[in-house]
Amino acid sequence: MLKDQYLLNKDITFLNHGSFGACPRPVFKDYQRWQNLLEEQPVQFMSHDIYRYLEQARNKLGSFVGCKGDDLFFVPNPTIAINTVIRSLNLEPGFEVLSSDHEYGSLIRAWEWFSDEKGYIFVKKTLPVPMTSHQDFVDNFWEGVTTKTKIIFLSHITSSTGLIFPVQDICKRARLEGIITIIDGAHVPGHIKLNIELINPDIYTGACHKWLSAPKGSTFLYVQRKLQEFISPLIVSWGNVVDPSPFQFINENQYQGTRDPSSFLAVPAAIKFQHDNDWESVQLRCRNLARQTRDHLYMIMDTEPICPNTEEWLAQMASIEIPINDIISFKNKLLSDYNIEIPIFEWKDRNLLRLSFNAYNDEKDAERLIDAIKELL
Repeated sequence: MLKDQYLLNKDITFLNHGSFGACPRPVFKDYQRWQNLLEEQPVQFMSHDIYRYLEQARNKLGSFVGCKGDDLFFVPNPTIAINTVIRSLNLEPGFEVLSSDHEYGSLIRAWEWFSDEKGYIFVKKTLPVPMTSHQDFVDNFWEGVTTKTKIIFLSHITSSTGLIFPVQDICKRARLEGIITIIDGAHVPGHIKLNIELINPDIYTGACHKWLSAPKGSTFLYVQRKLQEFISPLIVSWGNVVDPSPFQFINENQYQGTRDPSSFLAVPAAIKFQHDNDWESVQLRCRNLARQTRDHLYMIMDTEPICPNTEEWLAQMASIEIPINDIISFKNKLLSDYNIEIPIFEWKDRNLLRLSFNAYNDEKDAERLIDAIKELL
């Protein structure tokens, strides 16, 4: 049973894969193998072998996400990826960066932080719920585009509302108007099928430690070739002085001082784990479980769904408006009294409960959540 392949506490009903993921035992074992290899000969590993190992991992990941391995490099998390991009781009005073009110909090903060320094205007387009169709979404979002819009920053799957946004359509339309697209795909790799070159964004970041279930601190930043020369390293280190990669984009960004690269190097093991365990079937089962549980909870709570219950909008994660006032107390009770780990948070004027199912979850987990909420409401 796949549940036994994970290190999670078996006393906890874990319905929060979307926050930090969960690493399977075989992948974690490979992660430790890399750490042991490093410690056996640190100088050889960090001074010579690391570049070959990173290239192999990049190529494997590139094949998985639909791009060339030399068009991405590893970073610890999407926040670092987006900070790298914002610092690098020439955003002049008066330029507009168009985003939405569904974006991840730390990334909104990063864009707003640097807007004070650089003088650009960060625009959060209101995208009201309930959503209707992807075409309506594109039309609504595009109402925020002006002659000053130089960049679009948008989630592929949103963290707060758990919605799949039609980023391929947005990127296509933006390209026709010369607008740079930056896509936050933190929740995408291993969650839904991803082909970056088909989506055709200018920049894309995706976490590997969430739905791909790689070890914590493994993320990638993809940049199209035409923009790679403009990406400056967040930390300036030895770069091409020691890194033999022929691409400046790689050799100036992938090595930023001494750090343990084992989480990056274990990404191929995470890809292999999904391949070996028929992950398309796992994803289908989890999608169905998420959508069925979502509908059941909406019947209990009598609140309005934020989107249609279709694969156009939802995968293995869904957010439900919950009619409570004290979200902290409610969340704590679910954990302390029922051993259920699930996020509940405020989003705009709503309180949302976000459920996420992965390979280690089953119908009994959904039933525990439903029964607990019935008792608490």
